[in-house]
Amino acid sequence: MAEQQQQQQQQRRKKGGNRTKEKESEWQERVVQIRRVTKVVKGGKKLSFRAIVIVGNERGQVGVGVGKAADVISAVKKGVADGRKNLITVPLTRSYSIPHPNDGIAGGAKVMVRPATPGTGVIAGGAVRTVLELAGVRNILAKQLRSGNPLNNARATIEALSTLRTFSEVAEERGVPIEQLYA
Repeated sequence: MAEQQQQQQQQRRKKGGNRTKEKESEWQERVVQIRRVTKVVKGGKKLSFRAIVIVGNERGQVGVGVGKAADVISAVKKGVADGRKNLITVPLTRSYSIPHPNDGIAGGAKVMVRPATPGTGVIAGGAVRTVLELAGVRNILAKQLRSGNPLNNARATIEALSTLRTFSEVAEERGVPIEQLYA
């Protein structure tokens, strides 16, 4: 009996039986906010929950999702699905920072992000910190300006990170070699 189980395990390894679990585990999900919201209908008030979820793989991909449902678990699941649909890729430097300073605006929120030297860490607060950590940024300075709304701050951070450009992209746009940018 034990030999049969060992043979089955070996066959699974050859086929790559546990790949799906490995791929799922590399993605992290963090719930930023859960709110109870109401809708006024003919018979009274209808309660539901809104969940703001950040999804990232800590290797340069991150997304923000919002889910609404009658119970919290379903709302979080919908938020995760929405976050995976809205993934962006963040250009990271060798020191796990960003290439240049940038600002992002979403709704009434404005987020300022600045690159930092190695060893600085993630200096940010609230939803901005969560987005940056799940994106894989390890050295950065960030500041929330204007609004304190977690959803708008998360979206502003995503907007700031999505408009970042690397040196090679800028050189290609200008039609010059990368070495000429430093001169």
